[in-house]
Amino acid sequence: MTRNHLSELTIHEAGERLAAGEFTAVELTEAVIDRIVAVDNDVKAYLTLTPEKALAQAAAADRARRAGRADGESGPLLGIPLAIKDVLCTKGIPTTCGSRILEGFIPPYDATVIVRLKEAGAILLGKTNTDEFAMGSSTENSAYFTTHNPWDLTRVPGGSSGGSAAAVAADECLGALGTDTGGSVRQPAGLCGVVGLKPTYGRVSRYGLIAYASSLDQAGVLTKDVKDAAILLQAIAGHDPCDSTSMDVETPDYLTALDGGVGGVRVGVPREYFVDGMQPEVEAAVRAAVDLLAGLGAEVREVSLPHTEYALPVYYLIAPAEASANLARYDGVRYGLRVDGGGLIDTYKATRGEGFGPEVKRRIMLGTYALSAGYYDAYYLKAQKARTLIRGDFDRAFEQVDVILAPTSPTTAFRIGEKADDPLQMYLMDIFTLSMNLAGTCGLSLPRGFDGAGLHIGLQVMGPAVGEGQVLRVAHAYEQATDWHTQKPPLHEERV
Repeated sequence: MTRNHLSELTIHEAGERLAAGEFTAVELTEAVIDRIVAVDNDVKAYLTLTPEKALAQAAAADRARRAGRADGESGPLLGIPLAIKDVLCTKGIPTTCGSRILEGFIPPYDATVIVRLKEAGAILLGKTNTDEFAMGSSTENSAYFTTHNPWDLTRVPGGSSGGSAAAVAADECLGALGTDTGGSVRQPAGLCGVVGLKPTYGRVSRYGLIAYASSLDQAGVLTKDVKDAAILLQAIAGHDPCDSTSMDVETPDYLTALDGGVGGVRVGVPREYFVDGMQPEVEAAVRAAVDLLAGLGAEVREVSLPHTEYALPVYYLIAPAEASANLARYDGVRYGLRVDGGGLIDTYKATRGEGFGPEVKRRIMLGTYALSAGYYDAYYLKAQKARTLIRGDFDRAFEQVDVILAPTSPTTAFRIGEKADDPLQMYLMDIFTLSMNLAGTCGLSLPRGFDGAGLHIGLQVMGPAVGEGQVLRVAHAYEQATDWHTQKPPLHEERV
């Protein structure tokens, strides 16, 4: 393999070859940077690139590996170039949340997940594009530009972690971090044909993750295959005293969890997730995946999640309510954009009016209304009660089955601008993912194949709380029986 093709490697492939001395971390990082230079003007996955810092980290990784050969200590992420969604704080590197209100903001500290990646020897290439404050399903809500789907540059990559998903799909990194509040790791993974894992709420620290909706936000991973997802999750999972919602439970060995196949595994198929209006090719592909797992020895059962129909309105009451509180801190006084209005209140108004985009303003207004006097009980409190019912649905379903299979999204990637004037249609792109955030459970999207237009279909494997091991096991078994994850997008060969 030439240096120009090193960017196509998975994390585990690159780790093995780095350990064997076939190339250095500096050579690998240079190859990925070359790839970014070649294709990112078209894909537009990155908001900020830090090539000098990345090469310095790569040189340090090479030194650490040489020292590690003497004492036998070299982890699987040592020297691996990764991308980071621009809602995770990175010390000394701009962190904008895709918003003008944080343009130029440079955090004085790293998020816990960034600290753990650095401790593992990973190389940070830069920050990827996102819908503003992670509010969106297409990355069209970024204040800076829209990211393009590498499989068809006229299509969206999904959102809000669209930059991370597109970077992984286009070989502009070997893996990436994203965040998932209502499907923002899994949905873009499904549309871009990569693996996206949302851990259980509390499994991964949220310290340094700039909040959208604090009871729903969760950092996750985007990778080229399931084994890589296990490797990245292993690095970032675990209790963090800096995060009061972090679970103080043992982190299992996720690589070991990949083994064993699906013989005897109980796979649930939720009747409520195959609905009118979904793309027929998506339903057919997911049902074919269920049949394949049955052929591998899985026991397939139909399950019911009866309160699924309430998930969308519940989510769009709770998440905006939390956002209206979390985003109150952006006032033009402490950090970020400041637009002088002549007085304190007018400065608040001018700063927020100019700094926030239309989707963020929409959700702040929705949330403030739901929390206002006279409406709190009718909307927000009722939504929280319905959330409890949704979580109960999952609890009962996982008494009957080990995992649940469903589509990741109801359609494949739509054209850029196609849903821009119809917020409800945009929100419906997350209809199969947001219930898990309300329930606090875990799930993964992996490639299932293509529709007639050559666009990826995502298959979602859902698990119970702290059930990442069984989700990875089923996803890995399916992946090993197919080759969808090995396909590459049709970016022009001369750009490779």
